[in-house]
Amino acid sequence: MVIFNNKVYDVLKWICMLFLPALALLAQTLFSIWGLPYSEQISYTIVAINAFLSAILGFTAIGYEKITKD
Repeated sequence: MVIFNNKVYDVLKWICMLFLPALALLAQTLFSIWGLPYSEQISYTIVAINAFLSAILGFTAIGYEKITKD
């Protein structure tokens, strides 16, 4: 199980909760407005990376809670 220190956890949490969703929306919107190719592929890739990182953070939080309770 992966356990991060508080600083790493806080940064990754900020990235997952704010930065990556905003980046996906920005990419989808700007690519669509400007008629650039691969807007869906790029935004879906960002969303997939976000889901993966969120899952890792979720497992880390569960592991941290189990360690602190013992």
